[in-house]
Amino acid sequence: MTDSKARARGADKRRRLMTATARVLHQQGVERTTIADIAHAAEVPVGNVYYYFKTKDELVRAALSEHADHLDRLTGELDRMPDPLERLKALVAGWISQRDIAARYGCPTGTLAVELDKRAEGDMDLEAGKVIRSLLDWVERQFREVGLPHPDDLALTFVGAYQGMSLLANALRDPEIMTREGNRLIRWLDALPEHGQRGGSDPCCR
Repeated sequence: MTDSKARARGADKRRRLMTATARVLHQQGVERTTIADIAHAAEVPVGNVYYYFKTKDELVRAALSEHADHLDRLTGELDRMPDPLERLKALVAGWISQRDIAARYGCPTGTLAVELDKRAEGDMDLEAGKVIRSLLDWVERQFREVGLPHPDDLALTFVGAYQGMSLLANALRDPEIMTREGNRLIRWLDALPEHGQRGGSDPCCR
């Protein structure tokens, strides 16, 4: 095997491990997940995991990196749409389409951030927070592009609504909460240009 092929196979295996780690940690949580769980999900021998990631913490960081990369790819695709409010509505539609997963496991990054925050050591909760901050920054740019006042506050309302409906859907094991609250969020977005002249409105009140 040539060096280039070996590198390509190594990169592919590392990517599979990162993807599997993000998925398994979302489903099982950090404390319940073992290296063997991740190896099984990635379909690689357990020994191979240690070649790429020496510790469980390195795997958690890999999962956070995977979440960040997924967000970058998603927002990059949404940025191709010409209208910023349509980008936001497409984002909400994507959240609704994942309602069954949200009802079973919650928000991938949000649940991980909460779990990591309860650990006595390390600062990986801050790393999880960076992913959420990236989402907030992207959402704020959409509101800023529309020209609405207080785009930072609107971004907090928008992302907070997502975290809230994910939490409730997961706590109650009810995916329809994602549908109902997601549609409510879309209606709020539709009304924002009008309401923006009066300083905005809370989606929970609509």
